[in-house]
Amino acid sequence: MTTRAKLTVYSALATALAALCLTPLLTTKSWIINAFVVIAAVAAVGAGLRRTPFYRWTVPLGQLLVLFVLLLVGFAGSTAVWGGVVPGPRSVHALGQVLGTGLDNIQEYAIPAPPNPGLRLILVASVGLIAVVVDTVAVTYRRSALAGLPLLALYSVGNGLAGSGGSWIWFALAAGGYLVLLFAEGQDRVSRWGRVFRGSSRGTGGTGALSQGGQRVGVLALALALLLPVFLPRWDAGLIHGTSGPGSGKGSGSGGAASLDPLVTLEAAFNSPSDEVLLNYRMDGDQAQSTYLRTGSLDTFDGASWKLVSTGLGDLKNLPRPAGLTDADLPTIDGDFEVTDRLESAWLPVPYPARSITVPNPDSWQVDALTDTVQPTKDKAIKGLKYQVSALDVRPTATELRTAPAAPAQIVEHYTELPRELPPVVAEKALAVTAKARTPYDKALALQSWFTGPEFTYDTKIQPGTGSSAIETFLRDRRGFCVHFASTMAAMARTLKIPARVAVGFTPGDAKGGNQFSVTGQKYHAWPELYFEGFGWTRFEPTKSRGVQPSYADPVSAPATAPTQQPTAAAQSTAPVAAPSVGSDCDPRLRRLGECEDRKKTAAGAHEESWLLSWQVLGTLAGVLVLIALLLTPMFWRTMLRRRRIGPGGRRRPGGSGPAELTDEQVLAAWDELVDSAWDLGIPPDESRTPRSAARRISETAELDEASAAAAGRVALAAERVLYARDARIAAPLAADVRTARDGLWAGAGRTGRTRAMLLPPSSAQLSWRISDAVLAARLAVRGRVSRVTGAVTGPVRRAWGGLRRRKGGGESGES
Repeated sequence: MTTRAKLTVYSALATALAALCLTPLLTTKSWIINAFVVIAAVAAVGAGLRRTPFYRWTVPLGQLLVLFVLLLVGFAGSTAVWGGVVPGPRSVHALGQVLGTGLDNIQEYAIPAPPNPGLRLILVASVGLIAVVVDTVAVTYRRSALAGLPLLALYSVGNGLAGSGGSWIWFALAAGGYLVLLFAEGQDRVSRWGRVFRGSSRGTGGTGALSQGGQRVGVLALALALLLPVFLPRWDAGLIHGTSGPGSGKGSGSGGAASLDPLVTLEAAFNSPSDEVLLNYRMDGDQAQSTYLRTGSLDTFDGASWKLVSTGLGDLKNLPRPAGLTDADLPTIDGDFEVTDRLESAWLPVPYPARSITVPNPDSWQVDALTDTVQPTKDKAIKGLKYQVSALDVRPTATELRTAPAAPAQIVEHYTELPRELPPVVAEKALAVTAKARTPYDKALALQSWFTGPEFTYDTKIQPGTGSSAIETFLRDRRGFCVHFASTMAAMARTLKIPARVAVGFTPGDAKGGNQFSVTGQKYHAWPELYFEGFGWTRFEPTKSRGVQPSYADPVSAPATAPTQQPTAAAQSTAPVAAPSVGSDCDPRLRRLGECEDRKKTAAGAHEESWLLSWQVLGTLAGVLVLIALLLTPMFWRTMLRRRRIGPGGRRRPGGSGPAELTDEQVLAAWDELVDSAWDLGIPPDESRTPRSAARRISETAELDEASAAAAGRVALAAERVLYARDARIAAPLAADVRTARDGLWAGAGRTGRTRAMLLPPSSAQLSWRISDAVLAARLAVRGRVSRVTGAVTGPVRRAWGGLRRRKGGGESGES
């Protein structure tokens, strides 16, 4: 393998290893195979273009073009033509729509995000672009050291976005790939000086020792980079451990403590997101991965904010009966919880509705009888706390909620109260969204579907707030995070006389295996709770791309009279490619629990994770490879023929530069190569001329320099001696003369002529002639064999028939 080929392989390997740090960004890892295919295609195209006489700057342009075609085939295949294997006229527009969807998903989904087509397109395209940059810098322009910059950018972005999902393994792989690329580039630089002399076996110096020393230094530097952080004090802003926002350090500042006001805690969490683990717990049951941890509920809306107005705090040992829950004989969900030192001041996170709570210091906690909020009586009572909770497993169905009786008057009166200064747009929009809904459940479902539809965007950069002005702004701009979604839906539900309040807490923790979960600062969340008689306060999830949709709040449970403002069906039906219909409505945890089957059936094939093995892609790649092979056949054939005629190896190659006399075949092969080389550059052969006359014509037409013309003359003279002399006895190294003459021909030709001579050499017409002759010879051979077989089969019959006719003729003559 040549040094340039090694650089090509190692640059692709370095990019692939660095791209592995992006795998934690999506819930599935199969998309990385698509990225590897793109990296291999970029490297192969670069290797091929660098063997042509094109300018170096055309190599990355060709790689970008191939990358673009692969993305069109992979992510806009539904608009392809010719059986779905060639991008069509609408493919670019379709790819743009998928890209736009991916850009929206970046703002909507938390990491790890579902593998929607838009997100996979962004990741695969990003890796492809980095592959083009690395290959261009390291191989095309021979600056491998500078290739570390795009590799570092790829690793930094991927590891930074992955947060806690990052690992030192990604750093080791990326750094290892970069070191291998540097070693290959060093060998390439040395090899360009000629053959490397490594000295005797007893020598202590030389380039061999220098190369080994450089490798030792590189490996040692990588080992130190991996091991030193283990012994040094942790720095949270490092590349390996990810970055944290301000206030997330280990000091005593306000960034690490949660305020007793849950909305303040939420706003601080979203302004300074932290991956610090706040809570670890173990929970049994099939609902463990979809159970929220509720810290409290805000029952009053005064126009400025949602807040808890306590009516009386009771003993934690005597938990109040859940309001509105008729059947108390329900299965339970049991869990063991342990709070870390990072959560110092907060209400107690528990599943709702809790039947019993066991804490080591019950006097430090009280429960609000109205909202079942467990509040501390002492500062930092929750820090390092270990406790157990047994909660009721309430699972109403959509039919049960749809047919639930009216709520009691005192519940309706308290939980539908609204401030007088509430903007009219809240009630107007609530009535418009729920115009076709009949029951409170259908109205709640219509509101949830509207919020999770394409009209709203999840954006944590919006100014926090839950007051009337913030709700009005949210309904106008339709951008915000969970606080805006929850408070707005609760206010709109109250305008429809549906009892509603805002709950705060955490979404389900990250699964660690064995029913173990961990909750970080990224899990802070707010959601609305709506009251249904017989089942009490039920959770809904209007926040787009966050949390888990409960089974009873599934949009597919809506009746035929559901509102026309369906969230994604209409938009997806017009999309040119399969849009992620499951991504925004169905949480991955529910999907694993099998509660999204209806959506999967209605979106069959819409959530395909990989386009690698699709028949469109395979067919397109096969067609492209066949086309490329046909186009490059003349070049490859001409190259092999030239190598066979004047390649290295002395007498083993016709026209070789061996010390002994050359055979007649070798001399004529050298002459044929000279004639074909001139033919490729626009000087066709003239068989009416003698070799010396033909060589003179080539020299004059191509305006060869003196050395090249003399070399062509020597080859022509040797050919004449073989053709006309009784004993040629040629011992000159004709291969070197042919190369000298060919170099002169190429020097006089323009770049266009050289490109044509390499890619489409006119002398390759001999290949078609040979194929035609071979086909004709095969046809004649087959025809002769068929004739012989036919004769062998029909001969006896013809002879027997002839004998019969002769005997019959003889009998007739005897009778006469």
